[in-house]
Amino acid sequence: MKCSRNALKAVFVLLAAAPAAFSQQTYVTRYDAYVGYAFLDSPRVGLFENGVQTQAGVRLRSWVSFGFDYSYTRGSLTVTPDLLPTALQQQIGATLSALAQAGVVPPGYSLVVPADSVTQSFAVGPQLAYRRFTHLTLFVRPSLGAIREAATPTPADPIAKAIVAQLVPTGRKVDWTGFYGFGYGFDVILTKHFAIRTQSDVVWDHLFNDILREGRWTVRFSIGPCFNFGRNIEQ
Repeated sequence: MKCSRNALKAVFVLLAAAPAAFSQQTYVTRYDAYVGYAFLDSPRVGLFENGVQTQAGVRLRSWVSFGFDYSYTRGSLTVTPDLLPTALQQQIGATLSALAQAGVVPPGYSLVVPADSVTQSFAVGPQLAYRRFTHLTLFVRPSLGAIREAATPTPADPIAKAIVAQLVPTGRKVDWTGFYGFGYGFDVILTKHFAIRTQSDVVWDHLFNDILREGRWTVRFSIGPCFNFGRNIEQ
């Protein structure tokens, strides 16, 4: 009987706590700012970069805010002939064939060009929040903006160096383009003014469209502290 009473007490405590755990947040500040670790992953071109993401926003209502987003990441990518436009593939194929006939290209040679890369992204727009949990805020957003990428090829053999010299005479390529997609994430609320944010964006872009045949999906993941400040807009 004692065990049963203890079990009933535990159930009662959990039931009593449930409304508080799932009740709507009553303290929502006007502004928020975020900075945290971020990485970019674009498997199509073998790109992986590490860096930082920052955000600043103003809440127009408790469920919608408008803000600015910026990220800076560094890493590497890999370009292979199958990623290039057909005409460029044929041009490189003809060059490699001629070199093979001259005995310059070793049997089984495969052209692979790694590159160091730096990517910056810029975005502005709305974010929608769901605040029915006391210590957890869920959010989604459209991901619309511009992305800048600088790539410096680092060919590892003389053949790749000769081909890169034809494709990228300056030794470095820089490109800007727009991107679109969606983002989502959540804030774990630790105090009225401090939370831990975890978020991700999935976007489509077509950087370097003069030498890359197709666009690519890129995933950005980020985690770090979020600071909330300003007056309580729920009052």
